[in-house]
Amino acid sequence: MKLLVGKTAIITGASRGIGKGIAKTFAQQGANVAFTYSSSVEAANELEKELNALGIKAKGYKSNAANFEEAQVLIEHVLEEFEGIDVLINNAGITKDNLLMRMGEEDFDRVIEVNLKSVFNMTKAVQRTMLKQRKGSIINMSSVVGVKGNAGQTNYAASKAGIIGFSKSVALELGSRNIRSNVIAPGFIETEMTAKLDEDTVKSWRSAIPLKRGGTPEDVANVCVFLASDMSAYITGQTINVDGGMLT
Repeated sequence: MKLLVGKTAIITGASRGIGKGIAKTFAQQGANVAFTYSSSVEAANELEKELNALGIKAKGYKSNAANFEEAQVLIEHVLEEFEGIDVLINNAGITKDNLLMRMGEEDFDRVIEVNLKSVFNMTKAVQRTMLKQRKGSIINMSSVVGVKGNAGQTNYAASKAGIIGFSKSVALELGSRNIRSNVIAPGFIETEMTAKLDEDTVKSWRSAIPLKRGGTPEDVANVCVFLASDMSAYITGQTINVDGGMLT
């Protein structure tokens, strides 16, 4: 049984990694998918074709979620194309790691803007539609780093912790209108980005995880499916760690 038939989801930053995994899993579960990408036009076109081949409606949009105006325009275009929005997944994110003593102001500001401000922009942009529908599920991608911190990532940790506080507040504001807001905090997820890391580093990370493996984009996507579906109708304001037991 497909869990998301008839639902339309917007996923930011979906041309690769976790975002791409979510888009594919959602399409397999019967959802129509609108997704954004920042620069990888070819990857986005390929993903659009792949998703449409699954018999649902999918469309990629080149849009910068960190820009308030672009987020508003994006939602207008998605509504013209898809008519409604049931699920918003704020997944777009970047890292600019450095020890605090070496971190420039620009690197701090940029990470906050792309990772945290984008969540404000997109949530604000879909809010009116979800209020009219009197339903909706907002899923925000944080990180275990946002829950426990990490040396060399003060900017990233601050942005991801901010997402948790923002999401809890949205859950309190919009709960009475049947709009839910939850957070997923992934641990070490193996993607194209981690494939470039030194094998010994990856092995030591894996051995420190209770389940003894890195996660896959599908591991995160499956929790997104649950939070987007009616199976989680009574869950809001929560943070679910998808980390193989890292934070246990």
